Amino acid sequence: MDRHVHDRRRFLALTGALSAAPLLSACGAGFGGGGQGEGDGSAADDVTGAFDWKREKGTTVKALLNKHPYTDALIADLTSFTDKTGIEVKYDVFPEDNYFDKLTVDLSSGRASYDVFMLGAYMVWQYGPPGWLEDLGPWMRNASATAAEWDRADFFPNLLQAGRWSLKAGAPLGRGGQYALPWGWETNVVAYNTEVFRKLGLKPAESFEELRELAGVIKKRAPGAGFDGMYGIAVRGSRSWATIHPGFMTMYARNGLRDFKVEGGRLSPAMNSPRAVAFTEDWAAMVKEGGPPSWTSYTWYQCSSDLGARKAGMLFDADTAAYFQAVEGASPASGKIAFHPGPKGPDGSLATNMWIWSLGMNARSRRKSAGWLFLQWATGKEHLRRAALTHHHIDPVRKSVSQDPGYRNKMRHLPGFLETFEAVVDRTRIQFTPQAQFFDATTSWAAALQEIYGGESARSVLDGLAGDLREKVR
Repeated sequence: MDRHVHDRRRFLALTGALSAAPLLSACGAGFGGGGQGEGDGSAADDVTGAFDWKREKGTTVKALLNKHPYTDALIADLTSFTDKTGIEVKYDVFPEDNYFDKLTVDLSSGRASYDVFMLGAYMVWQYGPPGWLEDLGPWMRNASATAAEWDRADFFPNLLQAGRWSLKAGAPLGRGGQYALPWGWETNVVAYNTEVFRKLGLKPAESFEELRELAGVIKKRAPGAGFDGMYGIAVRGSRSWATIHPGFMTMYARNGLRDFKVEGGRLSPAMNSPRAVAFTEDWAAMVKEGGPPSWTSYTWYQCSSDLGARKAGMLFDADTAAYFQAVEGASPASGKIAFHPGPKGPDGSLATNMWIWSLGMNARSRRKSAGWLFLQWATGKEHLRRAALTHHHIDPVRKSVSQDPGYRNKMRHLPGFLETFEAVVDRTRIQFTPQAQFFDATTSWAAALQEIYGGESARSVLDGLAGDLREKVR
């Protein structure tokens, strides 16, 4: 489930210190994909001849994994990988409370304790510039190293592009090295309680103004319709970067707003533009009028739980946060939760922000050929189809899985899920500007949002935030 959104205070402390250190230049840190020293090419160049799944038979690959349903599906299927390749996989699984601490320390130490690992696409902005991540592009392009059936074109292109970057702050994604492969992802949409909507004669909002009005109406009228204690809309509010990236950033992007601009080759904060200030005031007002009373402590967990417990009439968050409440028998609201793309922007935009759990390779690994076979298998059609049908890979990263009859039949009982997925899949991408201070900047942004919610002037607070961030991101 959307486990990535826990408080990352320890992670921020570590990465904040690391990002303050001078970054290595691209020509000297193995950015060509080898991570083997200046002047060396990618280790992918050493793989020649016909492709062979058994070429690394007898090798052991070490993986670092976060505790997650995707991980459960992977571990349950590992014997098929070993049967296919002769490669044994040893793994460590950590809860997310300390997973990124473990990964950051291991990568920064250069010990290469792990060959492959889970990471979020945002982490490429932190781990890529110091040269910790293997560029997978040369492996993907080498027919001797990559099976034809892996089929790069089968990935949704926006998801593959999310792990590709030039390592230059402010540069768009989709260019440069491929530092992570999409594995499982989440789009941010609206889920709602069909029972309260039916009783109150409501329909899903098609504009942000309608969403704000709906949230207030539900909070006022739902208790009188038999939904004691129900409020209008659940959105995150804790002082964490994770508050910004789901519903807030999705609606922000649909309004045509940016977090940063690139001016003269340098990043400049844009969250204090007049239109951004007005939107932020409206978002805070929506939460005030229709959100939970203890909003400033809300993480994904509280949002998801309140939807399932019939405390929230709507949820604007990761579709997985609603999915795990909607499945049969999962919560008091199961069977009464439907999905909707959420409000469009003023110009009809359905631009949507996303999270992607990705897989990457340690640039210092001594078992890259075997590691690449593992990454191919884990992101391949065969495993991901099984994971979608028998586990909870509910947002497929591959087109073929999204169209698979078995997958569609599994998801068809959730009202609006498939229709919502198809409405936003091509419009969902990382809406943030790539830069190494991402976690610090968005955590500060969440703190500013809390201040505005508490009654402080949006203009004053956001001007202060922009001023603080201007030099940090440069």
